[in-house]
Amino acid sequence: MEWLHRKYDYDLVVIGGGSGGLACSKEAAQLGQKVAVLDYVEPSAKGTKWGLGGTCVNVGCIPKKLMHQAALLGTAVKDARKYGWKIKDPVSHDWETMAEAVQNHVRSLNWGHRVQLKDKKVKYLNLKGSLLDEHTVRGMTKSGKESFLTAKNIVIATGGRPKYPTDIPGAMEHGITSDDIFWLKEAPGKTLVVGASYVALECAGFLTGIGQDTKVMVRSIALRGFDQQMAGLVTDHMQAYGTRFAWGCVPQRVDKLPSGALQVTWADTRTGKEETDSFDSVLWAVGRAPEAKALGLDKVGVEVNRETGKIVVGADESTSVSNIYAFGDIGEGRPELTPTAVKAGRLLARRLAGQSTQLMDYDNVATTVFTPLEYSCVGLSEEEAVGRHGQDAIEVYHAFYKPLEFTVAERDASQCYIKVVCERGGEQRILGLHYTGPNAGEVMQGFSLALRCGATLSHLKETVGIHPTCAEELTKVSITKRSGLDATVTGC
Repeated sequence: MEWLHRKYDYDLVVIGGGSGGLACSKEAAQLGQKVAVLDYVEPSAKGTKWGLGGTCVNVGCIPKKLMHQAALLGTAVKDARKYGWKIKDPVSHDWETMAEAVQNHVRSLNWGHRVQLKDKKVKYLNLKGSLLDEHTVRGMTKSGKESFLTAKNIVIATGGRPKYPTDIPGAMEHGITSDDIFWLKEAPGKTLVVGASYVALECAGFLTGIGQDTKVMVRSIALRGFDQQMAGLVTDHMQAYGTRFAWGCVPQRVDKLPSGALQVTWADTRTGKEETDSFDSVLWAVGRAPEAKALGLDKVGVEVNRETGKIVVGADESTSVSNIYAFGDIGEGRPELTPTAVKAGRLLARRLAGQSTQLMDYDNVATTVFTPLEYSCVGLSEEEAVGRHGQDAIEVYHAFYKPLEFTVAERDASQCYIKVVCERGGEQRILGLHYTGPNAGEVMQGFSLALRCGATLSHLKETVGIHPTCAEELTKVSITKRSGLDATVTGC
């Protein structure tokens, strides 16, 4: 090891200080490796910048969930009256108070990450990293000053950033993305959200929930890649609770009016008509692009998928260059999820330190969409199950249920739904679980463990539910789609 340290500055250099890069670097250091991590945030087109920790901490999961919670509390205030609470009107929401509290929490996480790196003896460098050769990383400061680090192994975990459409005049000049929304000092006001990814729907959902007039513009379908029946329930609920949708519409231009308002012109593909409306903010949520262009990948021969721009990786996160690895959102075909990046990073660090041969298993990873009515799933969508096994080889058990909390509050529960997708023959192994309702992530986490253990329908039915909960409804499913019977749950 002493000889190794003389040959290279570090055993491992990680480019990217997001969830995955930090997890990988800390794990490697714990295992006795000499490690450096480079992180540098290029300001967004609107000039928004943030600290150490990557997308999840600064402009993703954490601020998103907190603003989602703010919206849920607004609904809870309405429910509270039915439960006997005397609440005087008008009830209003203050963006500045929420934003300041959320941003302060994010800054505390930035600081916590720096402290952890120091404690675990990881060298943190606020530099923009790129590859000079297969063992050398060039780091550049904001002012353009260069430094060089050599390493036995290099790991790329730079993630991605939101995309702007390049063919729509005014899109970048006048629009914002998820990189900006959580750091706005003032409420966005009347907002057009363009796109129907989970990012788009989550943002539109919490904006509506805190009282902002919000419209979602959808070119084709919502939640592409997710189960489409579940996606329909999510958007139906959003529409019922005040989010407006423009289906089959494509934006054409954004113009700033003398009043400061943004006039958006779009084409309705269903009617063929051109329409306009004005908004205070336009939020583009039309996908994410990998942060790969400035890495110098071509210089050292790291293979990239030409269509997506992501790095081609093997099962062990290896690239086409033997000592360079990549994981997280930058890796081709990998789920763009924080927990998978964290786990993959730790496992990679253990393998590079010679402590393990275990590979990351990307199957049956649960995820949740934090829309006003939350949606969580694990395993295959119904469409994927049919595609892999055939319609006749799967059985779908389902139920429409009413959360007990909705009864006194007199809330509509018509989109609260459970779906269990199973193999039709043999033990009826469960292929996918889907749930829309309160606390969806909390409900699905335990069931994802069951799927990893090979859960079957009989395992599910033999499980005694916790009463009264929404989660217990999963253990009681008995009606198949094939039967055509009413799947509405009755009784308590």
